[in-house]
Amino acid sequence: MRRSAAALALALALAACAKELPPPDPRYEPSQSILEVVATLRRHVPDDTYRFEPARDFAGRNVYRSSLIRLESLEHVHEDALRAGYMEGILAFAKGRALERLRAYDLAATSYRRAADREPELRQAAMRSAALCDGLAEAASLGYEADRPRPDGEPPPPAPVDPATAVAEFDQRLALLDALMLESEGTHYAPIVREEIERTDLARAQYFASRRGAFADGNVRALAELQGLVTRHRESKNKNRHLLVLADLYATIAEEYVAARPPESLWFDPPSFQEYVDAASRLYEAVANQDGSSEKLEAARRLEAFLAFTLRVDRDRFGE
Repeated sequence: MRRSAAALALALALAACAKELPPPDPRYEPSQSILEVVATLRRHVPDDTYRFEPARDFAGRNVYRSSLIRLESLEHVHEDALRAGYMEGILAFAKGRALERLRAYDLAATSYRRAADREPELRQAAMRSAALCDGLAEAASLGYEADRPRPDGEPPPPAPVDPATAVAEFDQRLALLDALMLESEGTHYAPIVREEIERTDLARAQYFASRRGAFADGNVRALAELQGLVTRHRESKNKNRHLLVLADLYATIAEEYVAARPPESLWFDPPSFQEYVDAASRLYEAVANQDGSSEKLEAARRLEAFLAFTLRVDRDRFGE
């Protein structure tokens, strides 16, 4: 009897607690329909991701990536209904919108063509998007990029030895992107194309920066390429990253100069060394003084480390 009474009391207490629990936050519940995800994507399709960071969902994830994950989950959950053709075209079109923002242009083009076949009302928009994604995929495959994603096990191709060959490939890529920019003006593809132009300029600058020792004027050419990148993309969300890359190159050249010409040697030229020091310091300070920038702290720490290096050089030059 006592055990039964205790069990009953425990059950009643648990039931009371369960009634007092607040309802779950709807934001954290799984997506209930494809239209819910489509509405989120539609809201963020016009976003200028060249100038501003991509939007994030309530969990802090990239909204395009999280939308793609949700669409694929719904595709799996409603596999039977989709097999019958239910909203398959809308799902494919939405996946194309998400994939193109994740630089999976070939997969986006495939999704758009599937949408054009399944949804007559979306055919015109889907085929136009597929053509633009084909052009973006072709452009992204041109020019040398050491970190370009490749199938597992496939080694990266060697960097072009002749700078003229490398420049010709990058120029071909930029010409194709310039044509796509004219075609996409006034659409949500304009910032996407600008991002690809920025990546092309960055890849070109990185090519010359990584091969400075192979050319007689390697340092001058690498600095000029990075300075051009900073100038052409001063409105980009990555402008501070570009400034840091340029500052790092100036700092690296300064360190290489000291290694090749020790401060106590007769070959050390203070004005030449000071030129690199001033340039690196100005760039680090420019980023470190920008409140609200995610690179602010990073630039401040790099500036401190670089100034510590310059103090050691001065001590070696003037110490007894």
